[in-house]
Amino acid sequence: MNNWTWHIWGIHGLWWIFWVILIVGAAWLIYLKSTGNNTGGSKDSPLEILKKRYAKGEISKEEYEETKKTLS
Repeated sequence: MNNWTWHIWGIHGLWWIFWVILIVGAAWLIYLKSTGNNTGGSKDSPLEILKKRYAKGEISKEEYEETKKTLS
C-alpha cells in the first residue's frame, strides 16, 4: 500500500484551518469598519454638548438655561 496518500491528505487537511482563520479575520475587520469602531465614545462633557447644541440653534435659550441649571 502507498503511504503517500495519507501524507498528502494530512498536509491538505490542515488548509481548512488557514481558510477558517482568514475568513473569520476578514469578517472581524468588516465588522469593525461597519460599526465605526466606536469604542471611545464622546469626550465632550454634557455641558459642552449643551453649549454646542445651543450654538447650532438646536435648542432655545430657555431650554439651554433650564438644562444648564439641571446639569450644574
